[in-house]
Amino acid sequence: MSPHRPPADPPGDDTLDLRLDELVALLEGGHPDDDLVDGSLLDSVASWAPADTAVGTFRLVPVRIERDLPLLTRWMNDPTVAAFWELSGPETVTAEHLRAQLEGDGRSVPCLGVLDATPMSYFEIYRADLDPLARHYPSRPHDTGIHLLIGGVADRGRGVGTTLLRAVADLVLDHRPRCTRVVAEPDIRNTPSVSAFLGGGFRYAAEVDLPDKRAALMLRDRALRHVL
Repeated sequence: MSPHRPPADPPGDDTLDLRLDELVALLEGGHPDDDLVDGSLLDSVASWAPADTAVGTFRLVPVRIERDLPLLTRWMNDPTVAAFWELSGPETVTAEHLRAQLEGDGRSVPCLGVLDATPMSYFEIYRADLDPLARHYPSRPHDTGIHLLIGGVADRGRGVGTTLLRAVADLVLDHRPRCTRVVAEPDIRNTPSVSAFLGGGFRYAAEVDLPDKRAALMLRDRALRHVL
């Protein structure tokens, strides 16, 4: 349920480093929003409360490479995951992908999805409006994106992904009051992923051509969260 690329351009790409209003405020020494005050572009994901779901208590736990790398590398080498994430190989491949986020400016936070105290999924919560994705759709300030993979085969194909996508979208909307939409862009060929987003309260908005795939642009609107 992920793109084939890191969620942000590598260091040195000056496109979309910050939205214009945020950049101007930094240059002027001001702080137009709390993201810049607390150093987090995503309203401190680590502090988000757990969610009670139909499949158990779920929490997002930011990744620590020294703790989580072996598990995440194993998941990335699962053939079903590797077909869309394209991060199979030794631990160094996964570590490079994680460090690009952990050592960046905070626009993307890699997290373990922990269900009833068991790590069983991987999420990336990212600022879609500050991501290269924003070049390919009419983004809005504070649009927040989700990438997801389900780690265990036993948790696939039985609705767990759908439940967690709804829960995580709700967490974003609950903890990011300035965010009006949660965004996703699964590969259009990944039918189970697209179906999971639809079941999780997202609506299909468009097909978009990204540099490495044709994606289904999926949106969960704050205004429609209790309808879909």
